Amino acid sequence: MSQPLTADDVATQGQNWNALPVLDMRSWTEGNAQEKKQFAQRVIETCKAAGFFYVSGHSVTPQALRDVYAASKDFHQQSVDFKSQYHIADSRHHRGWVPTSEVGEFEKDGDHHKVFYESFDLSFEVAADDHRTHQGYGLVGPNIWPELSDFQSKVTGYYDAVYALGRELLSIFECGLGMAQGTLLTHVTVPPSQLRLLKYFENDAPADRLHHGIDAHSDFECLTILHATHPGLQLLSADDHWVETPPVEGCFTILVGDCLEAWTGGDLKATQHRVVNRGVERFSLPFFFSADYDCEVKPQSPFDTAKAKAAYPTFKAGEHLWSRTITNFPYLRKLVDQGKLAVDFEVTEESPFKRLSVEERALLENTAQT
Repeated sequence: MSQPLTADDVATQGQNWNALPVLDMRSWTEGNAQEKKQFAQRVIETCKAAGFFYVSGHSVTPQALRDVYAASKDFHQQSVDFKSQYHIADSRHHRGWVPTSEVGEFEKDGDHHKVFYESFDLSFEVAADDHRTHQGYGLVGPNIWPELSDFQSKVTGYYDAVYALGRELLSIFECGLGMAQGTLLTHVTVPPSQLRLLKYFENDAPADRLHHGIDAHSDFECLTILHATHPGLQLLSADDHWVETPPVEGCFTILVGDCLEAWTGGDLKATQHRVVNRGVERFSLPFFFSADYDCEVKPQSPFDTAKAKAAYPTFKAGEHLWSRTITNFPYLRKLVDQGKLAVDFEVTEESPFKRLSVEERALLENTAQT
């Protein structure tokens, strides 16, 4: 069974990358003003060249990771009857258990696709009686916590640590992009930043385009902070080819999200990625660092040119996130169809931030010609 690479492996086992881009965050947290600026600029250069980076030297402790993985495994090994008590379709704020039956099969371009995972989803904790909580169905509100020993404390400890890392990373992006301090972080106060406790199941299905971990997409928020136990993640490189991106010991994988692409007027591109079916049990912890629901996302200085503003019309961060979430979850689409979930924005089937690989473009061109 494959294991994460060690830091010493990175230079020689890039798997089609010339080198996996590992950046040590201590250059930022322990550096002087000049070293901080140089590190932030290196982050931006790496995102433009590779579309992502690994970060080492971060503040999330190994114990916090061990605890959250233990909590995830504890939940996923419970019976279906137990997990069903926390089914996401019974929640009001999109929290809880996402069984394979909710996301396991779908039709796309006339083909039948199948995925092999389940999840427990949670987000930024806001009390039910807080004035900022969305009444009815929404993305801002309280979490649902299963009755398992230490589950809430372990998961909350990790959430708080990775959320703090997200704030630090967004500060780094501000610096590297030449933005005034706080330009982006001012929009992060009560964000619907989701943490998913994912489990991919062992299976004997082929690793082909009809059998997925998770289908190709970009993430809808600002940036994604990812940790996983085994390979499976593939990213679309700058030259539009799918490339293996294995876990690296002690590191998080950092992906650019849709909002960061829009904020920079396309100077940075949202990282297109997918999880391919490896047939092995795999646990993953994607954390989607989001702006506030009502944040109006548009190109920021120095990227707010007329061309950029035309290419990236203003949208609300939460409406974009809610639209993509509704598209991907059948229980939400059903609520919309039944009139129980009212939205005053367009729910689009296709993300405006989608980018295709060279092979996918060729397939579409061949299909059109025939």
